[in-house]
Amino acid sequence: MKNDEQVSLYRSAVGPLELRVSDRGVRSLSFAGDSFSAPEALDHPIMEKLVAELNRYFSGDLKTFSVPLDLTQGTAFERAVWQELLRIPYGETRSYAEVAAAMGQPTAARAVGSANGKNCIPILIPCHRVIKADGRLGGYGSGVHVKKALLELEGLAVDEDLRLGTGR
Repeated sequence: MKNDEQVSLYRSAVGPLELRVSDRGVRSLSFAGDSFSAPEALDHPIMEKLVAELNRYFSGDLKTFSVPLDLTQGTAFERAVWQELLRIPYGETRSYAEVAAAMGQPTAARAVGSANGKNCIPILIPCHRVIKADGRLGGYGSGVHVKKALLELEGLAVDEDLRLGTGR
């Protein structure tokens, strides 16, 4: 852990989350196992803002996060993908190919998928909003059940076959 980092545990509707912030912004948000233990510390202004925004998001009152992000991790391409993910509005989805096309790289759908999987700040950088072209949810690092729960929280219907409902 870097000197300016703070780590805290946040109990969310989709399970415990390890929050890691620096003086630059949110460094990571990861799904923690039940055995994970960290202080529920809020003595860092960015951590305070992050927790307040997560509370509002999970209660359905926040659609866009404003807490600063520390995007010093990842390759230039990964950071470009993450910036594109930030443009996907709450309650909407895009396919991997649509994200690649929006970046001006229409043949890079697989690379977009790889960068999506390396996103170290899920939920805030909404990789859960990226699905397969046929409407199936596809994978998610913490399990497709978490992706389904996040999409449903945002008002999207997901059927029992893990396919986005009509109205996409």
